Amino acid sequence: MAPVAIQEPVADTSRILVKPWSRPAPTSEDLEWAPLAKIDLSRFDEPGGKQELAKQLYDAVTRVGFWVVVNTGLDDDKVLRQFSIGNTFFKQPLEEKRQFPCNFAEGEYFGYRENSRWIGDTGIKENIEMLNIPKDIPALSNVPKHDIVREHYDEIASFHREVFDRVVRKLLVLISIILELPEDYLLNAHAYDQVSDDHLRYMIYNVRTQDEWDRAQGYSLGGHTDFGSLTLLFSQHIAGLQIRTPEGQWKWVKPVEGGITCNAADTLSFLTNGLIKSTVHRVVSPPRDQINVPRLGLLYFVRPGENTPMRTVPSPLLERLGLLTDEDKDPNRPVPTGTEYVRARVRDVHYTDVVKKREGTSFDFKGLKVQNYYA
Repeated sequence: MAPVAIQEPVADTSRILVKPWSRPAPTSEDLEWAPLAKIDLSRFDEPGGKQELAKQLYDAVTRVGFWVVVNTGLDDDKVLRQFSIGNTFFKQPLEEKRQFPCNFAEGEYFGYRENSRWIGDTGIKENIEMLNIPKDIPALSNVPKHDIVREHYDEIASFHREVFDRVVRKLLVLISIILELPEDYLLNAHAYDQVSDDHLRYMIYNVRTQDEWDRAQGYSLGGHTDFGSLTLLFSQHIAGLQIRTPEGQWKWVKPVEGGITCNAADTLSFLTNGLIKSTVHRVVSPPRDQINVPRLGLLYFVRPGENTPMRTVPSPLLERLGLLTDEDKDPNRPVPTGTEYVRARVRDVHYTDVVKKREGTSFDFKGLKVQNYYA
């Protein structure tokens, strides 16, 4: 009998050691949580499942703007691994992180955003850092990568695509059903294999004192809407996110174990002439029992494809509601693409050294009036 070969374990030759990260304890404070719809994506492929889920999602996307998806099929160990990679990145020396900054002059959001901007005249800087990683498609292969991304790129790219396939794809189909469009209509406008500014984001809110939070929030409420089509926020337990409800109240968004908090953003609202709600939200000081813990974030941002025109979609529902005008139906009317629109917003907000008050401000871009911050 031939001897059994013993396979030696493969050594980890990565230069940067990724230490496991685990979610901190939830707050014990009794906060006023926003009641959000919970969409069970495990029902998507059942007979009639998509239609039933679309009915459940209707109120969330047209009135509230936020909801939670559960039973996505994503392995939570993979989610925690991405949190761990992000946490390791933010612990790198500043010189390493600064290698590939976001090109805000061109409205591009790929790369590292440093917490370098001053908040008005408060003497307080932003406490946010982020790293945005594009889709793994040939047209974006030349986007530079930090060492930690390059070393772990296969699993990052795989997770990036899996989030799109398991969650984003299904949400775009459900919203198309709501709009009475072909099921693949919005999916084609956001196709993964086409160039867009979709990105996976590692994000951290560094610790501040309560006084620093108070001074920053005293300058501006910080309420804003997101630039693209959809935002996905993976659960991490540190409270801080608040939404402005349809009744005009600020309420906390509760992290859901195994769930993903989702919200519609401005391009979807624009493409539906306001039917889909891009809700104002903000991040505020965490509860007292969490204020000394960094708020690590893992998010996925969905952007329209570079060939998607910023024109109201030909939805029978919009037609019946009087939200589809003759001008909207004109295919020859020149309009910017989704990528142009989003990048104009990114540049307007971020290409500055000082965070300015944005309440009630807007700017014009290729015939569109764009309002950035709403609270």
